[in-house]
Amino acid sequence: MKRMLLIVALLVVVTAGGLALWLNRRDPVASEMILFGNVDFRQIELSFNNSERIAAVLVREGDRIKEGQLLARLDTSRLSPQLAQADAQAAAQAQVLARLRNGSRPEEIAQARANVASAKADVANARQQYERLKSASELSAGRAVRQQDVDNALTALQVAEARLAVNQKSLELALAGPRKEELTENEARLRAQQAQAALLRQQMADAQLFAPVDGVVRTRIMEAGEMASPQKPVFSLAVTDPKWVRAYAAESDLGRVKPGMTASIAVDSFPKRRFEGWIGFISPVAEFTPKTVQTEELRPSLVYEVRVFVKDPADELRLGMPATVYLPLVDANQETGDAEMGKQGDSGPEATQR
Repeated sequence: MKRMLLIVALLVVVTAGGLALWLNRRDPVASEMILFGNVDFRQIELSFNNSERIAAVLVREGDRIKEGQLLARLDTSRLSPQLAQADAQAAAQAQVLARLRNGSRPEEIAQARANVASAKADVANARQQYERLKSASELSAGRAVRQQDVDNALTALQVAEARLAVNQKSLELALAGPRKEELTENEARLRAQQAQAALLRQQMADAQLFAPVDGVVRTRIMEAGEMASPQKPVFSLAVTDPKWVRAYAAESDLGRVKPGMTASIAVDSFPKRRFEGWIGFISPVAEFTPKTVQTEELRPSLVYEVRVFVKDPADELRLGMPATVYLPLVDANQETGDAEMGKQGDSGPEATQR
């Protein structure tokens, strides 16, 4: 009996000691939050704007490229003559418009004046001839001059007068210059030809495929000799900056996670290193945790996506790497105390003065 009591007492002492040790070591408020996710970054599918045969592909898989670097070229043997023709047509139309704006040349106006003077002389001569024949016919009662000659002279006078009127109108047109509507029409025609030339020039520029950002060539999809089009990507690029970890937080933890918080990221490939980062995005929409998150207790739960941007200047992180995110948290009691002190400070004399 004494032995049984001794064993019971020993168990009570061990249990009490263990409970005390656990209570002493337990941190009532966690100082760090741990999230799980995968490394992610943007990917770009590059294609040409034109439908033409590829002349050259200048990079291959794994090559690091810089923004503005030439990656591939299209064949422009058919596009170059079209551009030259459009430029020539626009230049010709520009000269036509310049001629209309300048109006008639002085020589053309002088020629029109001379034509008017010649026509007046013809009218005067035709009138004298007609009057002479008419007078002779009247004095001789039609015996000295035939009536047909008189009629012919009258017709010649009318023709000369009409020619004079035509030359006078030509002089007026030469002095007035082109019509406003004609200028407007030729200006529109010039703009259309210039727009066509600009379109062909842009197509010539689009025949060269440049890198839009710094990155790495993931896939070289098409080769020289193949027919490119806007619907067919030529390259798949991985944008190496920025990178982030796509992690997930439970709804109960959202109050402690805020954009801009500093973070450290660990991956299995570098167990002794932590990558610096910060929270850049918290999704406003809940979702079920993806299967890629390696925590069984969270997989069936509704969580919120948290995008943790990470600094990786050496480009050591790879797409899809499992990652663990450590978020340092401020003591909740300290936050509450700071908030209370802030409220009291706002109600003090200085706050009253404000």
